[in-house]
Amino acid sequence: MRVDKWISVIATLVVLLLLYGYGGIKYPHFASTLVIGNLLTDNAFIIIAGVGMTLVILTGGIDLSVGSMIAFVGVLSATLITSYHWHPLYAMAFALVLSSAFGALMGYLIDAFDLQPFIVTLSGMFFLRGLAFVLSLQSVPISVPFVDEIASFAIPLPGRGWLSASALIMLAVLALGIVVAHFTRFGNNVYAVGGDRASAELLGVPIRKTLVGVYAFSGFTSGMAGVVYTLYTSSGYPLAAVGVELDVIAAVVIGGTLLTGGVGFVIGTLLGGLIQGVIQTIITFDGTLNSWWTKIVIGFLLFVFIVLQRLLTRSFGVASTSPA
Repeated sequence: MRVDKWISVIATLVVLLLLYGYGGIKYPHFASTLVIGNLLTDNAFIIIAGVGMTLVILTGGIDLSVGSMIAFVGVLSATLITSYHWHPLYAMAFALVLSSAFGALMGYLIDAFDLQPFIVTLSGMFFLRGLAFVLSLQSVPISVPFVDEIASFAIPLPGRGWLSASALIMLAVLALGIVVAHFTRFGNNVYAVGGDRASAELLGVPIRKTLVGVYAFSGFTSGMAGVVYTLYTSSGYPLAAVGVELDVIAAVVIGGTLLTGGVGFVIGTLLGGLIQGVIQTIITFDGTLNSWWTKIVIGFLLFVFIVLQRLLTRSFGVASTSPA
């Protein structure tokens, strides 16, 4: 595999290490397993949604519905558990089936009617947010022992840190995303569609099947992000995750995935999500900066990485990072 294809990911890793090193030098307790565990837990839902978003962007598409899907899955699960007394596993599994099916439907509409992913997923964003408010106008708290046990589950790390259930689910979804994107024929098809759709079609790549699968996978991961968010907050709230789709897209792009498609790695999305978390943590440790500085720094990094991507495509002619 050509080294230049990894330059964006390497740059992301360097930025993450520099930020974390800065925090470790300036604040005595920053470089600890406690902070690492909190980073993985607090950013788990963004990284999980980012795994599916990575595949979508690799095809040259976009999914703006992920934030609303997180809220919808949370409210639906909470309503089924509290009002209809479903077991939490059944409620969450049902919500994941619906989220996957909704994603597949968007993928089908995009290909069958040659629609822009931006418009279709924007419609999905409004539709899902509206459904969340139809289910409940207020926050729906979950007070079930099973949910409390999962939310409090943790594997201790050396020092005072731990890996929570949310972090473990995130790592499992990340591993699934890496396998799907980089070690399967479906993953090859994703890169082929994003690299050159016309050529991929001539070579016999099933375009519709690939797009439906990609958006179904994005629906699944955003639904899983909703499950993790629900466990994290022990509630469902129709206004949850407003604007999170932009944080997810930022994590994917900062992680080195080209918005034009065909270039990127799932592991980069993990690094991009952690960068956002490290910036937020540094601001929290500082105590004198407004939390909105997180958005300012992320916006600056996003701009820098987009410029870097443009320079890379011009200098190296990067076309595809297909695992083949």
